Amino acid sequence: MASASSSAPGTTKYEGHGVAPLRAGEGISFTLRRLHSLTGIIPVGAFLFEHILISNTTAISGPGAYGRQVSFLANLPLVFLLELFGIWVPIAYHALYGFYIWYRGEGNVSSYAWTGNWMYTAQRWTGGIAFAYIVWHVTTMRFLGIDLHQHPFDSFGKVQTEVLQPLYFLFYIVGLIAASWHFAYGIWLFTAKWGIVSGEKAQKRFLALCLVFFFVLTGAGLASLTAFRSRPQQPFDSGPMNDRNITQVR
Repeated sequence: MASASSSAPGTTKYEGHGVAPLRAGEGISFTLRRLHSLTGIIPVGAFLFEHILISNTTAISGPGAYGRQVSFLANLPLVFLLELFGIWVPIAYHALYGFYIWYRGEGNVSSYAWTGNWMYTAQRWTGGIAFAYIVWHVTTMRFLGIDLHQHPFDSFGKVQTEVLQPLYFLFYIVGLIAASWHFAYGIWLFTAKWGIVSGEKAQKRFLALCLVFFFVLTGAGLASLTAFRSRPQQPFDSGPMNDRNITQVR
């Protein structure tokens, strides 16, 4: 947020909730910041939207539905390139440049404790937590044990095994809340910085909508986690489960 950093290029301190749009004419820094803001919505934000509100919620319908969704995503055309350039490269850039912005910024929450600065601080910390969670989640799901793209109908059981462990379950909840907040508030920052929503009153109204979206994302994610914990323990291995007819998976 503009008011949270007195030294960030292209920003102006505002006493209130309004955010000034990013200014042109700042050279490479302006371009990198624009790209950082854009990647937070497309494709990173779109990925979170699909992952939380579409793919994960299929778990509510049971292991078979969840396995079919994982299988569908795993068999998309050019899935490796889609993941590489549509998810992982943008996430890496958004996260690393975000850490750079955070490092260069000068948080002033203690001196100027208005709501906007607290939200700015939450945005920075939730971004760091969400990035750590995504790295951990991808590592455990894709590179430790079976690869769920290769064995999609083992996916429910593998995720369930983690979610049933209290510490992992807590980490899932923290990661979900962090990612949901970072995305929802990031939408508001994007529209403000790009001049899509201008004026303090309009920004306040849109902020309220983004907060509602945050609760929707969090609620859907918690419902999915509850579904994993409420179902009977599902087996997962690289053999029979993957070849089993979908209709046999309950």
